[in-house]
Amino acid sequence: MLPAEPTRSGARDDALARNPGIDLLRGLAIVFVLLNHLGLPMRMPLKASALADVLPVRLLQALNYNGYEAVFVFFVISGFLIAGNALERWGTLAQIDLRAFYARRFARIVPCLLALVVVLAVLHGLGMEGYVIDRPGQSLGGATLAALGLHLNWYEGRTGYLPGNWDVLWSLSIEEVFYLGFPLACLLTRRTRVLAPLLLVLALSLPWTRAALEGNEIWQEKAYLPGMAAIATGILGALWLGHRPRPTPRACRALRWGGTFGLLAATLGGHWLWPLLHQGVMLLLTGSTLALLVALRSAPPRVPRAARWLCSWGRLSYEIYLSHMFVVFAIVGLYRFSGAEPRSAFLWYLPAFVLSWGLGALVARWLSLPCERWLRRRWLHTAPGAAEAACRPG
Repeated sequence: MLPAEPTRSGARDDALARNPGIDLLRGLAIVFVLLNHLGLPMRMPLKASALADVLPVRLLQALNYNGYEAVFVFFVISGFLIAGNALERWGTLAQIDLRAFYARRFARIVPCLLALVVVLAVLHGLGMEGYVIDRPGQSLGGATLAALGLHLNWYEGRTGYLPGNWDVLWSLSIEEVFYLGFPLACLLTRRTRVLAPLLLVLALSLPWTRAALEGNEIWQEKAYLPGMAAIATGILGALWLGHRPRPTPRACRALRWGGTFGLLAATLGGHWLWPLLHQGVMLLLTGSTLALLVALRSAPPRVPRAARWLCSWGRLSYEIYLSHMFVVFAIVGLYRFSGAEPRSAFLWYLPAFVLSWGLGALVARWLSLPCERWLRRRWLHTAPGAAEAACRPG
């Protein structure tokens, strides 16, 4: 989202216009999420398809099974962008306007969230396969309260996995709980030299907070502190850029290559790294993402035409993330109904990608963007034209 209100100097706050490199990174992350949800063992794993005849099975497994890591990439990006926007808008984090900050988060997040919960409740009531909440200890009321109360991750850790369309909301619970407390922490600490060490401790705690939760697989994956550690990593990068001279071109190249190599190692090479680094692989993942973000923000790249479609995925990442499981269930259902051989499974990925992007674009055009513009005009007194410019997908 682009800031649109006047800064303290009265100028329009467009300094953080869309960055194609960051959109590309977000696009890659949402692609990995979709690959993961399509390729779970009970659905259409690539390793069982004809692609295994020409590509290494380890590579196909890495493509299918890094959706969780992709969400942590999103966490780092979110912290980086939201803190960066706040610094551009208010000069320092100590000057955050609580009302404006919360209004922006609400306008961006809540309309789609409410619509999704309503649709899922209706499908549950109709008894649609894949949408009915039927595990012991779970109920539609409990899931709805957890989703809207931002503790669906805790609810799943206590009761087990929810159906797929509900399950994606675990990351939203972590992110929004963090952003409820973040501006308060900024106002209480007042100084960067107080806030930054606290964020650093949280960011570096990631391997240990995950390791401490090994007794509960779901809670280990979806607990608050590991996700918040990744968000804190992104905020630290925004603070560093806001208080230091921009990196030199040579430093940007080093950060870009180092971040790229680190991300590839943490995802595609995770099979070899986990026995060596254990939970430290997650720290490699978040640190590499931050290195890339600093480089991309300091020296925005020209994205090749062939990769620009990924930027559109990045711009629509929130809408695609919330809605893509409808497409996944539909495509997997058609695949099973058709009786297709597992070797042809990879052919079903293309329509899944096209439909997921299309559904996300429709949600953005007809729901999230109009609602966000209206709420911004109502709560932030943003002019219609400025509100429209501010509410681009992402």
